[in-house]
Amino acid sequence: MTVIRCISPVDSSVYAEREALGFDAAKALIGCARKAQKAWARRPLEERVDLVMKGVARLNEMAAEVIPEITWQMGRPVRYGGEFRGFNERSNYVASIAADSLTPYVVEESAAFERRIEREPHGVVFVIAPWNYPYMTAINTVAPALMAGNTVVIKHASQTLLVGERMVRAFVEAGIPGDVFINVFLDHDTTSALIADNNFNFINFTGSVAGGRAIERAAAGTFNGLGLELGGKDPGYVMEDANLDAAVDTLMDGAFFNSGQCCCGIERIYVHESLFNKFVEKSVAFASAYKLGNPLEQETTLGPMANRRFAATVRAQVSDAIAKGAKGLVDQSLFPADDGGAYLAPQILINVDHSMSVMREESFGPVVGIMKVANDAEALELMNDSPYGLTASLWTQDTERAARIGRDIETGTIFMNRADYLDPALCWTGCKETGKGGSLSVLGFQNLTRPKSYHLKKAL
Repeated sequence: MTVIRCISPVDSSVYAEREALGFDAAKALIGCARKAQKAWARRPLEERVDLVMKGVARLNEMAAEVIPEITWQMGRPVRYGGEFRGFNERSNYVASIAADSLTPYVVEESAAFERRIEREPHGVVFVIAPWNYPYMTAINTVAPALMAGNTVVIKHASQTLLVGERMVRAFVEAGIPGDVFINVFLDHDTTSALIADNNFNFINFTGSVAGGRAIERAAAGTFNGLGLELGGKDPGYVMEDANLDAAVDTLMDGAFFNSGQCCCGIERIYVHESLFNKFVEKSVAFASAYKLGNPLEQETTLGPMANRRFAATVRAQVSDAIAKGAKGLVDQSLFPADDGGAYLAPQILINVDHSMSVMREESFGPVVGIMKVANDAEALELMNDSPYGLTASLWTQDTERAARIGRDIETGTIFMNRADYLDPALCWTGCKETGKGGSLSVLGFQNLTRPKSYHLKKAL
């Protein structure tokens, strides 16, 4: 028997544990979802959308339980109130566009022919969700997949072990059939074996690059669709005409919110030389004002990282950078709660360059390096000097300039004067080692369905 455990970063206790399903037991559950899929897809679209939104509402009713439960599992301070704002925004938007997104494209409807392209659900969609925003990342796929007529099997990371279970409970209590949306507890080997055995028609994975490669290997030869959102090293570029205070506030929040554990968090910043000193000074003041401590206390603004090993990675990057000449500017004595384990003080580094892992490899923690640049060309070269491509944040008063630079940045989303936000009307996508595919927007519905052509010649 394999037991999956969630070790809470709050106090290193075992917060939850569940027995992992074996291959045969999991395959049987997935078989139930497959048998239920055709009947679910035959239900009117309006009914499917309504049931999904009732599931969303039911989860909202559980907020008093959900918020501390997330905190215990992955450490985000309770003061931030869970993930309901983004969870609801994304659900509401995909519900509002479902009918238009799934409407057949009619080529001809005449006395002689009916020719059209319809969107047909894949079948069983497997959602492998991460721990950093376990509800928001999951709903990106769960809501449109169910609305489009797929059944969904969800598996969450061990760090947020209870999220899939609670999410399914809410949706089933709201009226979604229990064989249409199923939660499973699986270890990595069984997950890979189920994918290789062709049990799913589409797999959506959010996680590490190594995890994405493992999913691709497992799916090889099945010809099933994959959506992969993997690593990131998202840059910010502050130009000489930027609103300095707005840039500092947004980029520092993007770097440190959720202890830096954000898919599109800011991990490196390039600042025009004319603003560099002021930007750094204001950024250090911003970071120094955080209160690191017990995330169950309302005054805490920075909680522990989700796991001690994640914090160890960040500490190693900082140590490597300082050994190579970088300078840490945030006084670590301001953060007595930093215990050398999961609780980690924020840090801002200058005198950094791209020979340092902190500027090239994903940190996913409360550290950011800031470099001085002379012009757009230098900033562009540095922003593209990365194996990842999820978002880039540009700070200027000139929209045309931002668009021009943005066209040459190898990334999935270009922000101007904002950062670290997922707009559900736009496709959430990446390039290079950040992965492939896309969620949300009308394109998200297209990725969760397949085209089916009808060429109907009427009787002569």
